[in-house]
Amino acid sequence: MSGGIRLDRDGGVAVITIDRPGKLNALTLAMYDELAAAFEEVRTDAAVGAAVLTGRGDRAFCVGADLTESIPALAEGRFDISRWDGAHQKHTRLHKPVIAAVNGMCLGGGFEIMLSTDLRLASEHATFGLPEPSVGVVPAGGTLARLTRQVPYAWAMELLLTGDPIDASTAAQRGLLNRVVPHGELLDQALRWAHRLLEHSGTALEVIKSSVLHLGDMPLEAAFHAEALYGQKAFDSEDSREGLAAFAERRRPVFPSRRPAEADSSASGREG
Repeated sequence: MSGGIRLDRDGGVAVITIDRPGKLNALTLAMYDELAAAFEEVRTDAAVGAAVLTGRGDRAFCVGADLTESIPALAEGRFDISRWDGAHQKHTRLHKPVIAAVNGMCLGGGFEIMLSTDLRLASEHATFGLPEPSVGVVPAGGTLARLTRQVPYAWAMELLLTGDPIDASTAAQRGLLNRVVPHGELLDQALRWAHRLLEHSGTALEVIKSSVLHLGDMPLEAAFHAEALYGQKAFDSEDSREGLAAFAERRRPVFPSRRPAEADSSASGREG
């Protein structure tokens, strides 16, 4: 990747970094495209089993769009916000786990991007907010649809309507985060979590994520029928056969879905 989004590898884990610390990792229009491309690379690369998304520096994860660029473009009709769908993982086909490592201010579009991730760690210094109404816009990068699905209605509406920021402890209490960790341990803990996921079946994790994304809005009976189809895909997989055989033989499984990642990890180790 070039510009303000970096994509690095740590074995089978892709590390996506929003890299514009001097501007609090605010996203230019080009960076939105680059972030979408990074997510697509994670999706299509068989050697990648999970991703960590973070921001460079100590001050900010991401404060959203660079308003000096995006507001004039939108106001003049030169830009359609649907172009940001890939960066916000709307309509996503990325069914590998994405872990957010939130290292500072997580505001506006940065908050929206975090909501698109699956697991979330935050530094004890992180803050979260949706200030869009104060400048006459709304958080339409997935948040109007996602937030009330992820946290209780009253808490979601407090964030959406007031624009007031909350700290990491409050965000965790309200269900926006999995864990709050010491600032200096944030990325290491996120990477440990990602590598822990690589020990599981890649097929199983992708089936879990894709089914959760698609079943949530179905009527319950229809969801049960669809769940059976998703489940059968996992039970019929090579990973399932290997996992059950390993369990019977009391050994650690070597999942076929993980072999590309293991080969990539071994190669990285040799190069180092």
